[in-house]
Amino acid sequence: MSEWKQKKFWTKSEVTEAEGGFGVALDGRGVKTPAKAPLVVPSRTMAQAIADEWAAQEGTVDPMTMPFTRSANAAIDKVRVQHAEVADLVAAYGDADLLCYRAASPEGLVARQAEKWDPLLDWAQEALDVKLVTLQGVMHVPQDPRALDTLVRKTHALDPFELTAFHDLVSLSGSLIIGFAALHDARAASDLWHLSRLDEEWQAEFWGNDDEADAHAAIKKASFLHAKSFVEAHRAG
Repeated sequence: MSEWKQKKFWTKSEVTEAEGGFGVALDGRGVKTPAKAPLVVPSRTMAQAIADEWAAQEGTVDPMTMPFTRSANAAIDKVRVQHAEVADLVAAYGDADLLCYRAASPEGLVARQAEKWDPLLDWAQEALDVKLVTLQGVMHVPQDPRALDTLVRKTHALDPFELTAFHDLVSLSGSLIIGFAALHDARAASDLWHLSRLDEEWQAEFWGNDDEADAHAAIKKASFLHAKSFVEAHRAG
């Protein structure tokens, strides 16, 4: 959608009822996805967020200011038609989850990782019935196949709209467990984002901030928080 350009031609955007959910109409004409499928989403709240994005456009439409529209397009055009492949791709993070790979030094970082990350792994064991083991260093060590199978099943159980958001929550954070914690409201989304940035924030405390890196991180954080908002809109009905 980032290459798609169009000048605003409508004066009114509104939510409409549609088969299978809710659509958005521009002066009475239903919005379609880039693949020309009807843009129909499962909740009125999500459709209203999309309608508001179209209403806010002025002059040339800027898709980068329309995150709900972009996410809905991805769910309909990509994730819905490749659900199993996307689910497998996302679930694979469980075998190399950020929270499981710990520093060997310095002691302060080792202690902080344990303090901040262990509670999430404990939550996963209780809420998801998944026990992942931690290790020091970056060499890959396979997790228990039974735990991974559980994570795969839970990922495949997500519908296309949930999976679209989940893909971003996981890939941006580097952690399948953080993604599930976001879906289950185990922590505030902003707190989960900071947990995913623990190593980078530790380094910044000692070496100072890098403006370019901070700007890139801010973009990723906004996308992470949007993914959580997309899930909430889906659930709101």
